[in-house]
Amino acid sequence: MLNPFQRFLSKRFLGIDVGTSYVKVVEIYKSGRLKKLENYGQVSSAFFQRRPFRTSEKNTLRLSNQDIAKAIISIMDEAEIETKQAIFSIPDFSSFFTSFDLPPMTREELPEAVGYEARQHIPLPLAEVVLDWQIIKSRPVEGKKISFKILLVAVPNDVVSQYQEIARLSQLELVALEAEVFSLMRALTKKNNNKGTNPGPVAIIDIGAKTTTCTIVDEEVIKTSHSFDMSGNDLAAALAKEFEIDFNEAEKIKKQYGIRSGTEEDGQAVRGIMLPLAEVIVKEIRGVLDNFYQQEKTEVKKIIIAGGTALLPGLKDYFKESFAGKEIEIGNPFSGISYPAV
Repeated sequence: MLNPFQRFLSKRFLGIDVGTSYVKVVEIYKSGRLKKLENYGQVSSAFFQRRPFRTSEKNTLRLSNQDIAKAIISIMDEAEIETKQAIFSIPDFSSFFTSFDLPPMTREELPEAVGYEARQHIPLPLAEVVLDWQIIKSRPVEGKKISFKILLVAVPNDVVSQYQEIARLSQLELVALEAEVFSLMRALTKKNNNKGTNPGPVAIIDIGAKTTTCTIVDEEVIKTSHSFDMSGNDLAAALAKEFEIDFNEAEKIKKQYGIRSGTEEDGQAVRGIMLPLAEVIVKEIRGVLDNFYQQEKTEVKKIIIAGGTALLPGLKDYFKESFAGKEIEIGNPFSGISYPAV
């Protein structure tokens, strides 16, 4: 679940993301450090049914396995994708991750110590989850003893089983699962777009359809991550309620006008409805940044906006006003991947 790109040896493989509204597939060719986009496709849940592909409820994942497999197969057929080995992303609300320090010990003692410490941090019995961990910092202390900082990830067994079933129904080989937050970190914060310099702590704001996640990353290590319920769908729902229109029509209006400033009367009405909800998102983010500063005594200088709502008209400018002095960027997940001009 951690760094599947480093562990995966095949030259071609699929990355599959099951979102609330879309299933997306990319085919990646990997040779050494080179990663190239070979093929891609996506399909909307509305193409199959009125219900979304997935919903978050009490921090669990609920999927229609047959519908999702049908969506994946349709993408594979339409795009003529033949690769069968796949990495699936897991939504943040279906995974648990944390970091902790261990007292000085030898490397031989490390696995048992991590297992013991995991019981203190994970809110489920260890028999009910799949665990993965890695060392994110180590420092020699005395003799053979080393002080370790560990990153721990846990995913419930039933979530893993669901993805295994989806892969089976799609006639794919599931080779890895990865929490979305790690995918975003690797895609968006690779040492200042591979220039080799560390930009310092960076906040990734993933504004999805159902949830928003604020993750702070430093030196390609996740320092903290916080999810909250305010999201892109809430903005459209507020418009639908105010204008007494259906959700799909409200979604179109949201994407057309956004929260940008302007003189157009319709645009100002839309902005007035959505702005209070955008302020809630900003307030939550500010709380995460403040807590990080209190703990680390280091300020986040850069914010990367990602997720389906990242391109909302006026959102980037609104973030610039709200977080004065910080660099604001719309995330580009293809910055480290080559692809044909077409």
